[in-house]
Amino acid sequence: MNKKGFTLIELLVVIAIIGVLSTLAVVALGSARQKANDAKRLSDIKQVQTALELFYTDHSSYPTTTAIAIDLGDDTHACLNTSGFHATGSTECPSPYMGLVPKGPDANEYYDYVSTDGTGYTIHGILTAGAGGFAIGTVTATESGMSQ
Repeated sequence: MNKKGFTLIELLVVIAIIGVLSTLAVVALGSARQKANDAKRLSDIKQVQTALELFYTDHSSYPTTTAIAIDLGDDTHACLNTSGFHATGSTECPSPYMGLVPKGPDANEYYDYVSTDGTGYTIHGILTAGAGGFAIGTVTATESGMSQ
C-alpha cells in the first residue's frame, strides 16, 4: 500500500521547532518591553526638565520642596503651575507649565524630585534595562542635564 501523509516523528519535529521559535520570540519581546519602558522614563524626565526650565525662566527659581523628596505624578504632585506642584483636581490645574506630570510606566512608580532652595533641582528615575546611552540603574537629572 502507498499511503500519503506525515509520520508521527515528522509532526513531533515540526512542533518542537515551533516551540523553540515561540520561546525565543517571547524572551525577545520581554526585553523590548523593558527597553521601551526605560525610553519612556527618560522621555518623561526630559519633559519635566523642560517644564522646570520654563518655570525658572518666569520665576528665577525652581519649585521648592519642603520634604526631602516628592513623588512626581502622584495624587498631590500631578501638575506644575505658577506656584509649584499641585494635586489632581486642584483649582491650580490645568497649568501653563505642565498640566499632567508623568509618572513611571510601572504601577506606583514615581520620579523623585528635590529642590530645597530653588537654585537647582534633582530628579531621579530608575532604568531596568538601559536605554538612550544609559545603563541599568539610577538616572539623575539636574538643571545641567542628565547623568548616571
